[in-house]
Amino acid sequence: MDMLIDAISENWLIWFVTIVLIVAAIIDGAILKVPNWLTFPFIASGLVYWTIQGGVNGLAWSFAGMAVGTVLLLVLRNVGGMGAGDVKLLAGVGAWVGTLVTLKVFAATAIVGGIMAMVMILRSGNWFKHYAMARQILDEWRNVRNPSKLSKIARERKPTMTLLPYGIPMAIGAVIYFATARMLI
Repeated sequence: MDMLIDAISENWLIWFVTIVLIVAAIIDGAILKVPNWLTFPFIASGLVYWTIQGGVNGLAWSFAGMAVGTVLLLVLRNVGGMGAGDVKLLAGVGAWVGTLVTLKVFAATAIVGGIMAMVMILRSGNWFKHYAMARQILDEWRNVRNPSKLSKIARERKPTMTLLPYGIPMAIGAVIYFATARMLI
């Protein structure tokens, strides 16, 4: 027990990010949304913390992480592939852990999300439906160059789709990365 307490106190920042991600995953799983009351303070507190720790350099480091977290998911959000809460959640991760760790968390999240999506497809038994939908979406991305139109098409299609609350793979991917990188102990 003392080792766990020592690990948490030494690595409190990663534990804090982990707890926020787990809370977001639970909420996202329940209501298919990551709320602003969680994401905005998460982002702002990361920026403030690193500004206090490192002044202008700390703010720049945190802001760069936030920007990377935002950009990584913003494209998918703009074409209707994900919610704004997911984008803000990864931006918050970036504000706390910087660009390099955010990139690694994103990679782990993408792998976990892909596995979860495949399991959902396998369980549904509708292989051909999902294959046809994926081809349709890829064709739209290739042929419809207007992000607003893509977003509108995605919103119209959304009620017919099985959705993956992305906060869940984001939390799982981050925890796996933090654990394998020995950032939690």
